[in-house]
Amino acid sequence: MKLRILGCSGGIGGNFCTTSMLLDHDVLIDAGTGMGELSLSELSLIDHVFITHSHLDHIACIPFLVDSAGGMRDKPLTIHATEATLEVLRQHIFNWKIWPDFTQIPNAQQPFMRYHTIQLGQTVELENPGAHRSQPSVRKITVLPANHVVPAVGFQIDSGAASLVFSGDTTSNDALWEVVNQIANLRYLIIETAFSNGEKELAKLSKHFYPSLLAEDLLKLTLDPEIYVTHLKPGEVELIMQEISECVRGFTPRMLQNGQIFEF
Repeated sequence: MKLRILGCSGGIGGNFCTTSMLLDHDVLIDAGTGMGELSLSELSLIDHVFITHSHLDHIACIPFLVDSAGGMRDKPLTIHATEATLEVLRQHIFNWKIWPDFTQIPNAQQPFMRYHTIQLGQTVELENPGAHRSQPSVRKITVLPANHVVPAVGFQIDSGAASLVFSGDTTSNDALWEVVNQIANLRYLIIETAFSNGEKELAKLSKHFYPSLLAEDLLKLTLDPEIYVTHLKPGEVELIMQEISECVRGFTPRMLQNGQIFEF
Protein backbone atom coordinates (compact mmCIF):
# COMPACT_ATOMS: atom_id res chain seq x y z
CA MET A 1 0.00 0.00 0.00
CA LYS A 2 1.04 3.57 -0.57
CA LEU A 3 -0.04 6.54 1.57
CA ARG A 4 0.56 10.00 0.11
CA ILE A 5 0.39 13.05 2.37
CA LEU A 6 -1.68 15.74 0.65
CA GLY A 7 -1.95 18.09 3.63
CA CYS A 8 -0.73 17.91 7.22
CA SER A 9 -0.86 21.42 8.68
CA GLY A 10 -3.06 22.90 11.35
CA GLY A 11 -3.90 25.79 9.01
CA ILE A 12 -3.51 27.25 5.54
CA GLY A 13 -1.37 29.85 3.80
CA GLY A 14 1.51 29.49 1.37
CA ASN A 15 2.37 25.81 1.19
CA PHE A 16 0.30 24.91 4.26
CA CYS A 17 -2.73 22.67 3.67
CA THR A 18 -4.96 20.95 6.20
CA THR A 19 -5.17 17.24 6.84
CA SER A 20 -5.74 14.82 3.98
CA MET A 21 -3.99 11.60 2.98
CA LEU A 22 -4.47 9.50 -0.16
CA LEU A 23 -4.24 5.73 0.29
CA ASP A 24 -3.33 4.10 -3.01
CA HIS A 25 -5.52 5.86 -5.60
CA ASP A 26 -9.00 5.32 -4.20
CA VAL A 27 -9.16 6.04 -0.44
CA LEU A 28 -8.88 9.34 1.42
CA ILE A 29 -8.09 9.62 5.10
CA ASP A 30 -9.70 12.96 6.01
CA ALA A 31 -10.56 15.56 3.40
CA GLY A 32 -8.97 18.85 4.37
CA THR A 33 -7.66 21.43 1.94
CA GLY A 34 -4.69 19.24 0.99
CA MET A 35 -6.84 17.21 -1.36
CA GLY A 36 -7.10 20.28 -3.57
CA GLU A 37 -3.70 19.16 -4.88
CA LEU A 38 -5.35 16.31 -6.79
CA SER A 39 -6.36 16.55 -10.43
CA LEU A 40 -9.97 16.07 -11.49
CA SER A 41 -9.14 12.64 -12.87
CA GLU A 42 -7.52 11.67 -9.57
CA LEU A 43 -10.56 12.93 -7.66
CA SER A 44 -12.85 10.81 -9.81
CA LEU A 45 -11.00 7.65 -8.73
CA ILE A 46 -11.69 8.14 -5.03
CA ASP A 47 -14.26 5.62 -3.79
CA HIS A 48 -13.93 6.01 -0.02
CA VAL A 49 -13.35 8.83 2.48
CA PHE A 50 -12.59 7.95 6.12
CA ILE A 51 -13.20 10.90 8.44
CA THR A 52 -11.64 11.22 11.90
CA HIS A 53 -14.01 13.95 13.13
CA SER A 54 -16.23 16.81 12.03
CA HIS A 55 -13.94 19.83 12.35
CA LEU A 56 -13.68 21.92 9.19
CA ASP A 57 -9.97 21.40 8.61
CA HIS A 58 -10.68 17.68 8.17
CA ILE A 59 -13.88 17.81 6.09
CA ALA A 60 -13.64 21.06 4.10
CA CYS A 61 -13.19 19.49 0.67
CA ILE A 62 -15.78 16.70 0.82
CA PRO A 63 -18.47 18.98 -0.70
CA PHE A 64 -16.19 19.98 -3.58
CA LEU A 65 -15.05 16.40 -4.15
CA VAL A 66 -18.56 15.02 -4.61
CA ASP A 67 -19.72 18.05 -6.59
CA SER A 68 -16.74 18.02 -8.96
CA ALA A 69 -16.35 14.29 -9.54
CA GLY A 70 -19.77 12.80 -8.75
CA GLY A 71 -20.97 12.92 -12.33
CA MET A 72 -17.83 11.19 -13.57
CA ARG A 73 -18.39 8.09 -11.46
CA ASP A 74 -20.56 4.99 -11.84
CA LYS A 75 -21.03 4.38 -8.09
CA PRO A 76 -21.49 6.52 -4.98
CA LEU A 77 -18.62 7.99 -3.03
CA THR A 78 -18.74 6.35 0.43
CA ILE A 79 -18.15 8.52 3.50
CA HIS A 80 -17.03 6.40 6.47
CA ALA A 81 -17.39 8.06 9.89
CA THR A 82 -18.92 7.58 13.30
CA GLU A 83 -22.62 8.29 13.63
CA ALA A 84 -21.88 11.48 15.58
CA THR A 85 -19.71 12.81 12.75
CA LEU A 86 -22.16 11.76 10.05
CA GLU A 87 -24.95 13.57 11.86
CA VAL A 88 -22.92 16.78 11.74
CA LEU A 89 -22.43 16.35 7.99
CA ARG A 90 -26.16 15.76 7.50
CA GLN A 91 -27.33 18.66 9.65
CA HIS A 92 -24.71 21.30 8.97
CA ILE A 93 -23.08 20.64 5.58
CA PHE A 94 -25.24 18.57 3.20
CA ASN A 95 -28.46 20.28 4.27
CA TRP A 96 -29.38 22.24 1.09
CA LYS A 97 -28.39 25.47 2.89
CA ILE A 98 -24.62 25.12 3.08
CA TRP A 99 -24.43 22.51 0.28
CA PRO A 100 -26.84 20.22 -1.59
CA ASP A 101 -27.59 16.80 -0.14
CA PHE A 102 -25.69 14.57 -2.54
CA THR A 103 -27.18 11.44 -0.98
CA GLN A 104 -30.29 12.51 -2.93
CA ILE A 105 -28.59 13.67 -6.17
CA PRO A 106 -29.32 12.81 -8.92
CA ASN A 107 -31.79 10.63 -7.01
CA ALA A 108 -32.01 8.58 -3.84
CA GLN A 109 -31.68 5.30 -5.74
CA GLN A 110 -28.45 6.26 -7.53
CA PRO A 111 -26.85 9.02 -5.46
CA PHE A 112 -23.43 10.56 -5.89
CA MET A 113 -22.64 9.96 -2.18
CA ARG A 114 -23.61 7.61 0.61
CA TYR A 115 -22.83 7.35 4.32
CA HIS A 116 -21.39 4.34 6.15
CA THR A 117 -21.34 4.32 9.95
CA ILE A 118 -18.19 3.01 11.62
CA GLN A 119 -17.62 2.25 15.30
CA LEU A 120 -14.67 2.18 17.66
CA GLY A 121 -12.71 -1.04 17.23
CA GLN A 122 -14.34 -1.89 13.90
CA THR A 123 -12.18 -3.00 10.99
CA VAL A 124 -13.27 -2.11 7.45
CA GLU A 125 -11.78 -4.36 4.78
CA LEU A 126 -11.28 -2.98 1.28
CA GLU A 127 -10.06 -4.91 -1.72
CA ASN A 128 -6.70 -3.79 -3.05
CA PRO A 129 -7.04 -3.80 -6.83
CA GLY A 130 -3.39 -2.86 -7.27
CA ALA A 131 -1.95 -5.75 -5.24
CA HIS A 132 0.38 -8.20 -6.94
CA ARG A 133 -0.16 -11.92 -6.51
CA SER A 134 2.43 -12.10 -3.74
CA GLN A 135 0.78 -9.24 -1.80
CA PRO A 136 -2.34 -9.25 0.42
CA SER A 137 -5.46 -8.46 -1.61
CA VAL A 138 -7.27 -6.79 1.30
CA ARG A 139 -6.51 -3.50 3.03
CA LYS A 140 -7.69 -3.21 6.62
CA ILE A 141 -8.64 0.09 8.27
CA THR A 142 -9.38 -0.15 11.99
CA VAL A 143 -11.05 2.58 14.05
CA LEU A 144 -8.95 3.73 17.02
CA PRO A 145 -9.86 5.84 20.07
CA ALA A 146 -9.13 9.58 20.15
CA ASN A 147 -9.72 12.20 22.85
CA HIS A 148 -10.89 15.50 21.36
CA VAL A 149 -13.50 18.21 21.94
CA VAL A 150 -15.89 16.55 19.49
CA PRO A 151 -16.37 12.81 18.96
CA ALA A 152 -13.23 11.71 17.15
CA VAL A 153 -11.26 8.64 16.13
CA GLY A 154 -7.91 7.67 14.67
CA PHE A 155 -7.12 4.90 12.21
CA GLN A 156 -4.81 1.91 11.87
CA ILE A 157 -4.08 1.13 8.22
CA ASP A 158 -2.83 -2.44 7.83
CA SER A 159 -1.43 -3.82 4.59
CA GLY A 160 -0.76 -7.22 6.13
CA ALA A 161 2.98 -6.66 5.92
CA ALA A 162 2.95 -3.55 8.13
CA SER A 163 0.68 -1.01 9.79
CA LEU A 164 0.54 2.77 9.97
CA VAL A 165 -1.36 4.50 12.78
CA PHE A 166 -2.81 8.00 12.44
CA SER A 167 -3.91 9.48 15.75
CA GLY A 168 -6.31 12.05 14.33
CA ASP A 169 -6.82 15.08 16.57
CA THR A 170 -6.31 14.04 20.17
CA THR A 171 -4.80 14.88 23.51
CA SER A 172 -3.44 12.47 26.14
CA ASN A 173 -5.15 9.16 25.50
CA ASP A 174 -4.39 5.97 27.44
CA ALA A 175 -6.96 4.04 25.39
CA LEU A 176 -5.00 4.72 22.20
CA TRP A 177 -1.75 3.35 23.58
CA GLU A 178 -3.46 0.22 24.90
CA VAL A 179 -4.53 -0.59 21.34
CA VAL A 180 -1.38 0.60 19.58
CA ASN A 181 0.93 -1.45 21.80
CA GLN A 182 -0.83 -4.58 20.55
CA ILE A 183 -0.09 -3.89 16.87
CA ALA A 184 2.74 -6.33 16.19
CA ASN A 185 3.47 -5.03 12.69
CA LEU A 186 3.42 -1.29 13.54
CA ARG A 187 5.92 0.55 11.34
CA TYR A 188 4.74 4.17 11.35
CA LEU A 189 2.97 6.43 13.84
CA ILE A 190 1.59 9.79 12.70
CA ILE A 191 0.58 11.81 15.74
CA GLU A 192 -0.60 15.37 16.16
CA THR A 193 0.99 18.20 18.14
CA ALA A 194 -0.88 21.39 17.39
CA PHE A 195 0.55 23.93 19.85
CA SER A 196 3.80 24.93 21.50
CA ASN A 197 4.40 24.60 25.24
CA GLY A 198 3.73 28.33 25.60
CA GLU A 199 0.16 27.71 24.45
CA LYS A 200 -0.50 24.64 26.58
CA GLU A 201 -3.61 26.17 28.19
CA LEU A 202 -5.15 26.63 24.74
CA ALA A 203 -4.05 23.11 23.84
CA LYS A 204 -5.73 21.73 26.97
CA LEU A 205 -8.92 23.67 26.24
CA SER A 206 -9.09 22.43 22.64
CA LYS A 207 -7.78 18.94 23.47
CA HIS A 208 -4.62 18.91 21.40
CA PHE A 209 -1.11 17.78 22.21
CA TYR A 210 1.72 20.18 23.02
CA PRO A 211 5.38 19.02 23.16
CA SER A 212 5.77 18.29 26.88
CA LEU A 213 2.45 16.41 26.96
CA LEU A 214 3.41 14.45 23.84
CA ALA A 215 6.65 13.47 25.57
CA GLU A 216 4.70 12.16 28.57
CA ASP A 217 2.31 10.17 26.42
CA LEU A 218 5.01 8.62 24.25
CA LEU A 219 6.42 7.03 27.42
CA LYS A 220 3.34 4.76 27.25
CA LEU A 221 4.39 3.45 23.82
CA THR A 222 6.19 0.10 24.15
CA LEU A 223 6.91 -0.36 20.44
CA ASP A 224 9.48 1.44 18.29
CA PRO A 225 7.83 2.78 15.12
CA GLU A 226 8.99 5.72 13.04
CA ILE A 227 7.14 8.72 14.48
CA TYR A 228 5.95 11.71 12.46
CA VAL A 229 4.33 14.84 13.87
CA THR A 230 1.35 16.44 12.12
CA HIS A 231 -1.14 19.30 12.59
CA LEU A 232 1.43 21.92 13.63
CA LYS A 233 0.05 25.45 13.59
CA PRO A 234 1.48 27.73 10.87
CA GLY A 235 3.89 30.25 12.36
CA GLU A 236 4.91 27.87 15.15
CA VAL A 237 6.30 24.94 13.16
CA GLU A 238 9.97 25.44 14.00
CA LEU A 239 9.25 26.23 17.66
CA ILE A 240 7.04 23.18 18.16
CA MET A 241 9.55 20.82 16.55
CA GLN A 242 12.40 22.34 18.58
CA GLU A 243 10.44 21.84 21.80
CA ILE A 244 9.61 18.27 20.80
CA SER A 245 13.30 17.53 20.27
CA GLU A 246 14.04 18.94 23.73
CA CYS A 247 11.17 17.14 25.51
CA VAL A 248 10.88 13.70 23.93
CA ARG A 249 13.19 10.94 25.16
CA GLY A 250 13.66 7.51 23.62
CA PHE A 251 12.20 8.48 20.23
CA THR A 252 13.14 10.92 17.46
CA PRO A 253 9.88 12.30 16.04
CA ARG A 254 10.14 13.98 12.65
CA MET A 255 7.85 16.54 11.08
CA LEU A 256 5.38 15.15 8.56
CA GLN A 257 5.79 16.77 5.14
CA ASN A 258 3.37 17.52 2.31
CA GLY A 259 4.02 15.11 -0.51
CA GLN A 260 5.62 12.51 1.74
CA ILE A 261 4.91 8.92 0.71
CA PHE A 262 4.76 5.87 2.96
CA GLU A 263 4.93 2.44 1.37
CA PHE A 264 4.13 -0.54 3.56
